[in-house]
Amino acid sequence: MKMHNAIARYRNHASAPDAGLDAFLARLVAAAPGPCVVVDPATDRVRAANDAGAALFGVGALAGARFSALHPGCLPTLMVFADEVAAHGHGFSRALVGRRADGAALALEYAARALETADGLLIALHADDLAARARRDADAEANAYARDGLVAWSRAERMFRETERVSELILSAAGEGIYGVDADGRATFVNPAAERMLGWSAADLIGRAIHGLIHHTHADGAPYPDQDCPIYNAFRHGRIKRVDDEVFWRKDGRAIRVEYTSTPILAEGRTLGAVIVFRDITERVEGERRLRDAMAEVDRLRERLEQENAWLRAEIGERRHAEIIGAAPAILRTLEQVALVAPTDANVLITGESGVGKELVAQAVHNDSRRKSRPMVRVNCAAIPRELFESEFFGHARGAFTGALRDRAGRFELADGGTLFLDEVGEIPLDLQGKLLRVLQERSFERVGEARTRHADVRIVAATNRDLPAEIAAGRFREDLWFRLNVFPIALPPLRARREDIPLLADHFLTLACKRLGVARPVLTRAAVAALMRHDWPGNARELQNAVERAAILARGGRLVFDLPTDRAAPPPEPAPPAALLTEAALRQAERDAIRAALAAAAGRVSGPGGAAERLGVKPTTLYSRIRRHGLKAG
Repeated sequence: MKMHNAIARYRNHASAPDAGLDAFLARLVAAAPGPCVVVDPATDRVRAANDAGAALFGVGALAGARFSALHPGCLPTLMVFADEVAAHGHGFSRALVGRRADGAALALEYAARALETADGLLIALHADDLAARARRDADAEANAYARDGLVAWSRAERMFRETERVSELILSAAGEGIYGVDADGRATFVNPAAERMLGWSAADLIGRAIHGLIHHTHADGAPYPDQDCPIYNAFRHGRIKRVDDEVFWRKDGRAIRVEYTSTPILAEGRTLGAVIVFRDITERVEGERRLRDAMAEVDRLRERLEQENAWLRAEIGERRHAEIIGAAPAILRTLEQVALVAPTDANVLITGESGVGKELVAQAVHNDSRRKSRPMVRVNCAAIPRELFESEFFGHARGAFTGALRDRAGRFELADGGTLFLDEVGEIPLDLQGKLLRVLQERSFERVGEARTRHADVRIVAATNRDLPAEIAAGRFREDLWFRLNVFPIALPPLRARREDIPLLADHFLTLACKRLGVARPVLTRAAVAALMRHDWPGNARELQNAVERAAILARGGRLVFDLPTDRAAPPPEPAPPAALLTEAALRQAERDAIRAALAAAAGRVSGPGGAAERLGVKPTTLYSRIRRHGLKAG
């Protein structure tokens, strides 16, 4: 919690800091004889500081710095001190311990005064380094000793003892563990916080090589040679070393996670040792680990939910209609079969040509079953690469193969409690059909890279446009897998076998297309229906839907125009006697005459039933192009 969160009541809601005020504050602190800073308690920022203040904390400049960051661990004391100054207009404190940029602790005395400004309450603080004051006092006492003899010496000795006592108090009050080592790595002092965290007494450690007692082994149990130790390297190389996460070993053999800073002690160009400040972060690291585990579990559950939602969205988005359209006897028999098998958990095998609506029938089976509250997960077996078959169907564990960056649920797991629709089941490679058969038999599976067996309550609905008995005879499909899938077969008729349903389907598709395209619904004339009825529709309902949508886009004047390919090739003409050769000009003229005659016979109409394009056996777009090329006019 930042300082300004607790004392936000001091904030003056000015729109922006006053530039003139900042200039005044800069002159104010510059005139101070010692370290001086001006702090905004509402933002926890230093508004102004003189050079002596920056030098006290070992930085180039303090303006803009967080004041609480200069006194780590002292936030409650700072908040109380700020409240006192705000209430009384002034304050005095020796309770704040500062921290230099090099990590050294500062025992400080602050004299503060409140400043009421246009930007709100500011606090001017005059800082005094107690250790520096003690040294100055000691120097003064030493000078007095030189003048006054033994009396002055006794006074200086008392001052030195007091300085030492103050230093010990500072070390004892610090919440972080602090210890020192000499140039040989032997402990020279240990504060009480370090004793508590390490379980060693100062007497146990002082004078002994401390690395071999508390820092001898890595967290994974590997030896930690002292030549690799950042603490020793700090005074060996004369550089500050900071480590975010290592372990120190307690006297009872238990490891604690720590972060620490090792600062070399230099004097007259020589390195005398180092001071190490460390903090026990065991609880923090454990909390972070638990949080990571919890987040990983949340990610796993979220991924599964997202995948299930993706299947549901695909299910909603891909379905063109919610009912099976048709009144032909063949489609009515199909609906009777759906009504019979849907309430059971029997596997269903739907066969038929491409585009007859196998997926729609599978959805109807699912919607009428007790599993309708769970998703129907679709799998296009023809689109799954051989090497990803097991991963797609059964899932994989993190690290199971290159690119497996996290756990992933397979289709069987996603369909648990629901229906798994295996579209194009006849496309599954023969050597992989046995893996699918095992899961169908045992209702259990293992993710790739995982030994744990999982169970899935899944109903199988499969579909194919292949003749599976012929595939079995050819050795391309397992007969035992066919027996498992073909518990209840449903054979869907092609559209040409139920032509009486073409008008119903065309009207339904036209409504859907106009709604999706946002266009007015054109009239579906009898002539258009007759043209649709004459076509054999090798692509079945899917081809009909595409043709209706294309006609809705091309509709002009509220009339539908169907551009259908010729259903059957015309019988070959009788051999004709060889004709005389025609020049290019004669050929162009013959084409021009034929177009003019066809337009005349069709009353100027190019497209549609009886139009010139139909009479000439070409597409309307092709005929329009030739009309423009010959300079003719249609209509």
